[in-house]
Amino acid sequence: MNEDDILDLLSGNLLYLLGAVLLIIVALKGIRIVPQSEKYVVERFGRLHSVLGPGINFIVPFLDVARHKISILERQLPNASQDAITKDNVLVQIDTSVFYRILEPEKTVYRIRDVDGAIATTVAGIVRAEIGKMDLDEVQANRSQLIGQIQASVETAVDDWGIEVTRAEILDVNLDQATRDAMLQQLNAERARRAEVTKAEGQKRAVELQADAELYAAEQAAKARRVQAQAEAYATGVVAKAIREYGIEAAQYQVALKQVEALNALGNGDGKQTIVVPAHALEAFGDAFKLLKGGK
Repeated sequence: MNEDDILDLLSGNLLYLLGAVLLIIVALKGIRIVPQSEKYVVERFGRLHSVLGPGINFIVPFLDVARHKISILERQLPNASQDAITKDNVLVQIDTSVFYRILEPEKTVYRIRDVDGAIATTVAGIVRAEIGKMDLDEVQANRSQLIGQIQASVETAVDDWGIEVTRAEILDVNLDQATRDAMLQQLNAERARRAEVTKAEGQKRAVELQADAELYAAEQAAKARRVQAQAEAYATGVVAKAIREYGIEAAQYQVALKQVEALNALGNGDGKQTIVVPAHALEAFGDAFKLLKGGK
């Protein structure tokens, strides 16, 4: 086959070739494969027509154009710092971080130009407003509650932009040096007060325990005296009964017994000593020994 034959073949089938090429181009233009992490915003004659989700999609070639390719992955705004004044007029610097994702690309594309800038500005305003409602101590103690309030307010503000705020974080709350020094002095004063209170409570407890101990000792001494008195009363009753039954001899016996006990106590004293006893006392002791032995 020479060149003339090839040219004749091509000229005779040119329309078919052009038709085939056109079909291929139309097919390529009419098929859109969207990745899992994206959505395509399709325009027809410059107006919003549809939104293509992940997977294979078909559009009208040359009429529909995938104008915007929007990532639906979660995004993080750059960490931002903004000054705010608390309810008790303390200047603080709040470091925040916000995470969001685009749910409705058509709203994001046609209602806001700079998404990150708009969200950052909204967050800054909301943070200042929420901080202004709280004292400094509340900001430090209720950080999780403050984060929840900020996130809820941001979600309400950006709802018209087709955006979902997935998380908002307060990374740090910074104070100026003067405020830090004042808080340190307050903390030291509070620690000193607690130490004094603890010391006073300890002293009070010691006094209470001492009083309890003295009261217990007094109660025990009273019980001992009561028992001793009961014993003496019982002994006296026994002696009185013996006297009633046996007459004067029982009384003489008790007197003699006491005399002997007294003599034993004198003899058992510490050290060596000389005891002078009157003669009539010796006679009494003798009578006492006789009584104890049963003599007359």
